[in-house]
Amino acid sequence: MPADHSHPDPSPKSERALARFIFASRWLQAPLYLGLIIAQAVYVVLFCRELWHLVESLLHSPNENSIMLTVLALIDVVMISNLLIMVIVGGYETFVAKMGLESHPDRPDWLSHTNENTMKIKLSLALIGISSISLLKSFIDAANVPQETLIWQSTIHVIFLLSSIAIAFTVWLSNKAVQVGHLPGHETLPH
Repeated sequence: MPADHSHPDPSPKSERALARFIFASRWLQAPLYLGLIIAQAVYVVLFCRELWHLVESLLHSPNENSIMLTVLALIDVVMISNLLIMVIVGGYETFVAKMGLESHPDRPDWLSHTNENTMKIKLSLALIGISSISLLKSFIDAANVPQETLIWQSTIHVIFLLSSIAIAFTVWLSNKAVQVGHLPGHETLPH
């Protein structure tokens, strides 16, 4: 009986071309990382503005609470900026292309062991840090912050904590399954 040729399989050449096209689509993310670099520049301007407020408050009305709140605002900006750098550098290296920084003297240590799972954990920890600073600012200025806002901020912070624990646990389970060879497509790793 002759073979059915009504639906021929794609040739290996067309499969390779499609695979290359799909793989090249990762470059669509490059403009997103460039946009985050612009956001980073905005945070530099915001940091300078907050620093100027700190100097002004020190010169004109040195109130400990207002100085502490401004310093916490500076720390908040730095932590958000750190989060942006992790996403820009780590995301580009993980999802778009290698940066070739292996021999660069300023290469951050965390970049050598960054993958999707470590990025998730690092980002969730950064969000917890940012949430902590925001919550601390609200508690210091509690007299001027509505109680409902404090409750919502505390609730959101707890949700961030629980989410981070769930992400870390999921990554741990996934790594454990890979180590014992239970995930399809993964070889058993030596112990």
